[in-house]
Amino acid sequence: MSAPNPATPDAVNPGQSYADELETRPPGAVDARFTLAAERTLLAWVRTALGFMAAGIAVVYLAPDETTPMVDVALGVVMVGLGASLAVLGAWRWRRTTRALTSGGEMPGPTQVMLVVAAIVVVAVLVAVAMVIQS
Repeated sequence: MSAPNPATPDAVNPGQSYADELETRPPGAVDARFTLAAERTLLAWVRTALGFMAAGIAVVYLAPDETTPMVDVALGVVMVGLGASLAVLGAWRWRRTTRALTSGGEMPGPTQVMLVVAAIVVVAVLVAVAMVIQS
C-alpha cells in the first residue's frame, strides 16, 4: 500500500468532501454560514434602529431649543419612530430570510431597503430644516 499523496485533496482534508456533506444533510437543514449571516444582518438592523432611537432621544433631551421646542420634539419622535420601524422591519426580513433558507422560498427583495433609504433621506432633510429654523 502506498502512502497518500499530500497534493491530493483527500490527504489535505480527510473525510467527506463538502459536496458529500451537502448530500447527506437532512432535508430542511441549512448551512450554518447562511443562518449566521442572516443573524448578523438582523443585528445590523437592530444597531441602526438603536442609533436612530438614541439620536431621537438626544434631540429632545440633550439639545433642547427653548425658542422652538415643538420642532425638537417632532424631530425626536420621528427619529424614535423610524428606529422602532427599522427594528420591526429587520426582524421581519430575518424571519423571511430564515424561512426561505429552510424551505427554499424566495428571499426578501430590495423594496424595504429602498424604503428605509428614503426614510433616512427624509429625516436628514428634516434635521437640516430644523437646524435652519433654530439658527
